[in-house]
Amino acid sequence: MNKITVLACALVLMSTVFAACTSDAEKQADPVAETPDSVAVPNFGPINKLSLNDASEEDFALIPGVGRRMVREFIEYRPYISIDQFRREMAKYVDAEEITGYEKYLYVPVNYNEADAATVEQIPGVNAEMAEQFIDARPYESRQAFLAKVLEVSGGISEQFARYYIIQE
Repeated sequence: MNKITVLACALVLMSTVFAACTSDAEKQADPVAETPDSVAVPNFGPINKLSLNDASEEDFALIPGVGRRMVREFIEYRPYISIDQFRREMAKYVDAEEITGYEKYLYVPVNYNEADAATVEQIPGVNAEMAEQFIDARPYESRQAFLAKVLEVSGGISEQFARYYIIQE
């Protein structure tokens, strides 16, 4: 090989290494970058949903299809007091189907003495009728009193989820 070929190969190799390093650095510097489809997304089961009032930018970035703009919007409207408030604010930017998709990963913390029925229904296993029963039994003296009512009305599974979804005292 002549010197020019060797030099060209060296430059190509160096630029490839540099490009790989740069993209890693950019990913670290921008935690809200788009999540590629090939990246494994954490399990967002009922007790792993993100609180709209407390999650970080990095947490929101883990949600499939959520880009920088939506992360910014999620944070801008804090604190959320109802899931309907979240839906109204996000409807300014995306359609109802996309909002429903976000709700698989997000929740508004439930204030047991003030939340509307739709917000209470975020608790897994709670339906509209149950939510109305919880609202009719207000006011609750404490978090424990609300959890006792959840156990009475909807059973042990919902009570366990409710511990996670209601505002922490």
